[in-house]
Amino acid sequence: MRLARALTMRVYEAKIVYSLVSLGENVRLDRPEKVADYLRSAFEESPMQEAFYCVYLDRKNHPIGRHLVTLGTATSTLVAPREVFRGAILASASALVVAHNHPSGDPAPSAADVQITRVLRDAAKIIDIDLLDHVIVGDPKADPRTVGYYSFRESGVL
Repeated sequence: MRLARALTMRVYEAKIVYSLVSLGENVRLDRPEKVADYLRSAFEESPMQEAFYCVYLDRKNHPIGRHLVTLGTATSTLVAPREVFRGAILASASALVVAHNHPSGDPAPSAADVQITRVLRDAAKIIDIDLLDHVIVGDPKADPRTVGYYSFRESGVL
């Protein structure tokens, strides 16, 4: 008679870990240039790769958390709504802004950028967390408009 081997199942505990990333004046992220300035140093950590960040906001658009969702390649990064909104829900955020960089410096959106913005917009409506903007951060010198960022809110997509 052969003894059946018990299958083991792994159960994980989820926890929120807070680490201070900013101390100083109370920033209100209510304009795309403020979002770009707020995250520019984070993008400098891996300047040759696209990085996708979420910034979780309170009711007055003050940041209560920042999360690197994904770090990609020089030309792309994968983003899933589940990963974007998980942290927002755990942080009890009222709203969020998402942002990613273009290592080329040109912040013009790709077709994939437009598509994921629409998906995130629709998911935000279902979850009832305001998606205030999706900002693409680039370099003013490589930007034909010389502003160094692109805002989906300003462009009417959100």
